[in-house]
Amino acid sequence: MRRVLLVALSLVTLLPAVTVARAENLDPEERYSYGRYTTRYSGGASSIGRSSVRFDASYAPGTIVVNTSERRLYLVTGPGQAIRYGIGVGRDGFRWAGVTAVSAKKEWPTWTPPAQMRRRQPGLPAMMKGGIDNPLGARAMYLGSSLYRIHGSNEPETIGQAVSSGCFRMTNEDVIDLYDRVRVGAKVVVLR
Repeated sequence: MRRVLLVALSLVTLLPAVTVARAENLDPEERYSYGRYTTRYSGGASSIGRSSVRFDASYAPGTIVVNTSERRLYLVTGPGQAIRYGIGVGRDGFRWAGVTAVSAKKEWPTWTPPAQMRRRQPGLPAMMKGGIDNPLGARAMYLGSSLYRIHGSNEPETIGQAVSSGCFRMTNEDVIDLYDRVRVGAKVVVLR
C-alpha cells in the first residue's frame, strides 16, 4: 500500500513538468489552451476579471465602448448588456477620445514601433515579429487609420493602469475573447 502511494505521489509531482514539456512543443496558438501553460505564455492574468454586466447606453450590439477614466472596455452584446474587460490606457499626454472603427484584425501581430516612439525610447527594435515576447500580445485590432490598437499584452500587471502610448492593452486571454467576438468595421467609441 505504501509503495502504491509513493508511486502515485511521484507521478502527481511529475505531471506539471510533463505538461510544460508537451506544451513547449506546441505552436503559439495551441499554447493558450493548454491549462497551466496559459499563464506562463499568455502574460498571466489580470486582477480585473472579464464579466457580463448591465450597460445602460444606446449603442448597437457589436459596438466597443472604451471608458479611459474607468480603464474598462465594454463590448455591447444586446440592449442593456455588455461584456466588460479591464484595460490599460494611455498615460498622461497620450489619452484620446473619439469615434473610430476596427479597420483590421491580426493574430500574433508584428510590432513596428513608430518613429516618435523610438525617439522617446532609444533601443526599441525597428520591428519585432509576432510571438510570446511581442508587446502586442496574441491579437490586435487596429483602430481606423491611426497608430492605435486594442491589443494583448505580455505585462498583465499594467491592466488597469495608464502606461501606454495611446493603445488599449488587455490580457492575452481577454484580447483573444474580444477578437473572436468583433468584426472588422465594428464601431469603437472612446470616452474620457
